Amino acid sequence: MRVLSVVLAATLTLTACGPTNSASSGDCPNGRVRFGVEPYEAPDKLKPAYEVLAKALTTKLGCEVELQIVDDYAAEVLAMRNGKLDVAQFGPLGYVFAAQKAKAEPLVSFADGTGKLTSYTAGIWVAEDSPAQKTEDLAGKSLALSSVGSASGDALPRYGLKKANVAGVKLDYAGGHPEAILALINGKVDAAEINSQQLATAKAAGTFDSSKFRQIWKSEPIPNDPITVRGDLDPAFKDRVRKALLELSPGDVEKVGAFLDVTPPGPLVQVNNDTYKVLFDLATTLGLKEEDV
Repeated sequence: MRVLSVVLAATLTLTACGPTNSASSGDCPNGRVRFGVEPYEAPDKLKPAYEVLAKALTTKLGCEVELQIVDDYAAEVLAMRNGKLDVAQFGPLGYVFAAQKAKAEPLVSFADGTGKLTSYTAGIWVAEDSPAQKTEDLAGKSLALSSVGSASGDALPRYGLKKANVAGVKLDYAGGHPEAILALINGKVDAAEINSQQLATAKAAGTFDSSKFRQIWKSEPIPNDPITVRGDLDPAFKDRVRKALLELSPGDVEKVGAFLDVTPPGPLVQVNNDTYKVLFDLATTLGLKEEDV
């Protein structure tokens, strides 16, 4: 059984500029809104992008927004369950358990320039000269995964292997999407998960030459990350948060959207539980439990 960290360790905290809208502290939980973000990229890269979003949300909501890049997926769920986060962006699979264990309610997600909800895909890649041509060829080989609890970096690749009845694959949790790519580039593993978002980021940064690698498996589209609110908060406040998020401009979310392969971005769009039904079904099919996230 994997032992997961359940402490918000080394979080990066931003206290955004004071609200420009008039709102008393009584309108905001504990006088502020604590906004958590999943660690799907290096925190030092995520922080500047989410600072822009947090500052814009402060202005729209009229509450001081405190940004926290959490330590891992499990820590984010635990923090919301313990009332230490009011608003949080979860990965799609992390949201399943946040909904079940922390009463998280989805509010919005990321849309493209036409206003359509965006999605991404999980993938398994090998070196161009690898003899592996399909997932069945990975039996007895090593596969770098991202982090326990990631939809595209953990559950979906394992689901792909299960559907193909592939056994004996050596799973290596690299600690994140960038680390999984590096493991493949450096020849540490035979294959690695690379989702379409991380692929776009790495290619744009010049750190991944796709001509030297091949994709041998790709998942069905996954709806992009939801931004959620803790379910036990006042309904009027939850409505205010939803309204404020929907009123953010594309420029307010552009830097975050770049990490999610949403280019150009549109305004955020409303989502609900039905949007993520495929992830609830996936968790049921794989028999995933809270300790698996």
